[in-house]
Amino acid sequence: MKILLADDDQSLRRVLQFKLKKYGHDVTTVEDGEHALEQLRGDRWDLLLSDIKMPNVDGIELLEHAKQLQPDLKVILITAYATVSQAVQAVKLGAFDYITKPFEDDELFAVIDKATAFRKLEKENKSLRKRLEHSERTGKLIGVSRAFKEMMRTVDRVAATDATILLAGPSGTGKELVARAIHARSERADREFIAVNCGAIPSNLIESELFGHVKGAFTGAIKERRGKFELAEGGTVLLDEVGELAVELQVKLLRVLQERVIEQVGSEQIKQIDVRVIGATNVDLQKRVAQGKFREDLFYRLNVIPIRIPTLSERKEDIPVLVKEFVGRYAPNTRVTASPDLMSRLSEYSWPGNIRELENLIERMVILRKADALAVRDLPDDFGMAPVEAAKPGGEASSEHLTFHEAEEKIIREALGKCGWNRSKAAKYLNIPRHVLLYRMKRYKIEEA
Repeated sequence: MKILLADDDQSLRRVLQFKLKKYGHDVTTVEDGEHALEQLRGDRWDLLLSDIKMPNVDGIELLEHAKQLQPDLKVILITAYATVSQAVQAVKLGAFDYITKPFEDDELFAVIDKATAFRKLEKENKSLRKRLEHSERTGKLIGVSRAFKEMMRTVDRVAATDATILLAGPSGTGKELVARAIHARSERADREFIAVNCGAIPSNLIESELFGHVKGAFTGAIKERRGKFELAEGGTVLLDEVGELAVELQVKLLRVLQERVIEQVGSEQIKQIDVRVIGATNVDLQKRVAQGKFREDLFYRLNVIPIRIPTLSERKEDIPVLVKEFVGRYAPNTRVTASPDLMSRLSEYSWPGNIRELENLIERMVILRKADALAVRDLPDDFGMAPVEAAKPGGEASSEHLTFHEAEEKIIREALGKCGWNRSKAAKYLNIPRHVLLYRMKRYKIEEA
């Protein structure tokens, strides 16, 4: 067990450190509560063993801060002035137990053993809950196709390791779901899984988002903030759209992968971290390396275990089971079904938007259905529309597929424009109920200019 011992009595610290190390524990000692807080901010601990009477920050105050910084931390307080009120206060604030000076070695080790057993039980229960939550949350990670099964075999082989993984595949193929499946099958399942979309965060904020910042590091930094890597301590960080990171951030990410350390914005203090990193990209990173837009050394650090996520067009056998899953999700406790002719039509489509496009389509059909048997006639008029021709800078035409939801948003905007942004008229024009139009406007954040 990793123990932090805080006591202003130097001789007692030395004696306890010697005995606890001999008992098999990893022990670090500090002389007061302030130094203990520094250790708690910089690293994770299994147990805090602290004297109550210390200068500046006493044991009770240290307990309060410790439970805020590390809620799972077990705290045992030592006191020579034990009173019922102190004991009750300590337990109410979250102390695991307390021990009164002078104490025998057996008494101390018994309390620590009890804390160790309790923490182990908590971890096991938390792991089971995480796996159950994951099972419920990622039920849509399903398939029967050969491509899907091959991908999942790789996932099962690498999940138990701590190897860095790079997931590659077009948008909508389910890269985050695969990353969550890897995390749930790993020894880190009882710790945090944190996904960061590197392409969605402004470039001037991404460094703080990943590594955190200290108070006063920049305008607006009114207090210290921990970054995603620190928040995911012991768990997994998914860096989605990792190819969008600026070159200067790539250097810092390389250091994380090589040395497992981070440095907060505005700080010179190095913090050791224990996280698994999974990268995800929908672009060809090797091409970016050749173009000088992505560091070659970082690519190889990320690409230790490459996993390619197959497109829906490569998983045509999975369309029936996915349709059944989505129908069950958007029409629970009903008997909505999909006809064979609809399944055949869906299997013929190229699905440029992949699984996300299929899910959006089924959601729309379920909401607008006129009967519980979905058929080809229930497909929207714009389904399978031809690619939109767009002019390139040089005057050359290029084909760009609109995904289903992009096409739907475009049609709704056009209808609202034609009807002068009158919702009732636009709903009638689109031949859909007004409440469905309002739902879609809210989903796509469509507002009158």
